[in-house]
Amino acid sequence: MKKKLVYILPALCAAAAIIAGCTKLDSQVYNQVQPEDFFKTPQQTNAFLAQAYTPMTNIPANAVFQNNEASSDEMIVPTRGNDWYDGGKWQSIWLHTFIYDIDNINNAWNDISNGIGKSNLVLTTLTTLPESNKPANAAQVTAEIKVLRAYYYFMFMDMFGNVPLVTDFNQDPTTIVQSNRKDLYDFLVKEVEENVELLADKSPATYGHITKWGGYMLLSKLYLNAQVYSGTAQWQKAADAADKVIKSGQYSLAPDVLSNFVVVNEGSPENIFVVPFDNINIPGNGIVTSTLNYNNIFTYDLTGRPNNGFCAPTAFYNSFTDADNRKKMWAVGQQFSSAGAPLTDDATKLPVILNPNFSDLSNASDLFKFVGARSIKYAPQPGTNGNNSNDGVIFRLGDAYLMRAEALLRLNNTGEALTLVNAIRSRSGLTTPWTTADLTLPNLLAERGRELAWEGWRRNDLIRFEVADNIPYFTGARVPGKSADPGDKHTLIFPIPQQQLITNTKLKQNPGYPGN
Repeated sequence: MKKKLVYILPALCAAAAIIAGCTKLDSQVYNQVQPEDFFKTPQQTNAFLAQAYTPMTNIPANAVFQNNEASSDEMIVPTRGNDWYDGGKWQSIWLHTFIYDIDNINNAWNDISNGIGKSNLVLTTLTTLPESNKPANAAQVTAEIKVLRAYYYFMFMDMFGNVPLVTDFNQDPTTIVQSNRKDLYDFLVKEVEENVELLADKSPATYGHITKWGGYMLLSKLYLNAQVYSGTAQWQKAADAADKVIKSGQYSLAPDVLSNFVVVNEGSPENIFVVPFDNINIPGNGIVTSTLNYNNIFTYDLTGRPNNGFCAPTAFYNSFTDADNRKKMWAVGQQFSSAGAPLTDDATKLPVILNPNFSDLSNASDLFKFVGARSIKYAPQPGTNGNNSNDGVIFRLGDAYLMRAEALLRLNNTGEALTLVNAIRSRSGLTTPWTTADLTLPNLLAERGRELAWEGWRRNDLIRFEVADNIPYFTGARVPGKSADPGDKHTLIFPIPQQQLITNTKLKQNPGYPGN
């Protein structure tokens, strides 16, 4: 059993005991545990906090990730015959004709709001405990869950714009209304700034928790996108928050960026905030299931057949040069069994040759089963059904380097920005350093794409560069012969899901979508 389970696995049951009771424990079974009787040890406190973290298992690979990546230029989900049409939802996400009643958008809303709700439950419980019953580190754990909640709200605001701001678990649902996006941004900045220095430092005990350095990563993200959320750029503050992480001395760039995503990646020197996964006990990292070809079951000796879905658009794949070690994240060409034999597709009798070059969004031909580069950034785990034990990476040092570099470039400090970017590029085997002439905003955006591919940040990056620099996030090139309306910005945020509008009639649809 991986040591990451120390706080997750017991926590799921122990935290549930406080709410509804556990069905089985090793010794005595409790139907109910009163909160004031529970916070006697650090283990009990962590168990209670864990319910605020369990919704994180849906963030790195499920609807939030899928919407943020498949609406960008680095992931596409083509329809292959009868596979991956699913009512047109994947085409809708790629084409930015976002359908407000598709399950993916509603699932993202629910996954994020579930995290907010669980965080509020923990915080409301902690604040209502008598002082004599509070855990010894009450200030620290309260700050931790406030910053975790701020992460959930950051994703909520980023995707959906004006969302309800709820901080009390007991708030009357009939009073819940949307908050202005700028007000949400101001609240989150204040919340993180007031609590970040109270957070724990990096240690084995804080693995999988949001620490002080995860808090500064979140603060840098907020400030980096301040112009999007509030209308006012905050480049210096973004640079300063990232610098706190870089100069903390707690993290270093891994020699190989892909080593941060191997099956056993707890030892990464670079990862700052992760979601612990375990194939047996904490499934959820299923990216390889969604991307690999059906026949790759034999490449990695999987116990379940992959789904042959997500892949890289040709232009994005081609942005990686052969000298770039990050290109190894893509499975292309002839595929082989684990024994080294070339694979042949049983149904079509065609060799399994993954072709990164394609232009169709939909095609029923046999060869279309094999189009698109497939991601193995999260290394497939042999002997599993595709739910990997690789911990999901939320924040890592490489992103801190590039966030600070971007902010400094915008502040005309090209010297340090160039040093940071070249550190990222050289560790990936690119031996020719960039010069000042290479360090342009479009080039930096492309570099962020290569470094952070399929880590869930691309849509966020593209929108920031459009708002700040008029670099188009959505272009007519997605649809041959169709031109994008440069004045139409409504797809910079997703629609409020139809199910949420029905459930809460106080919600107002975002501009440009049905139901507004």
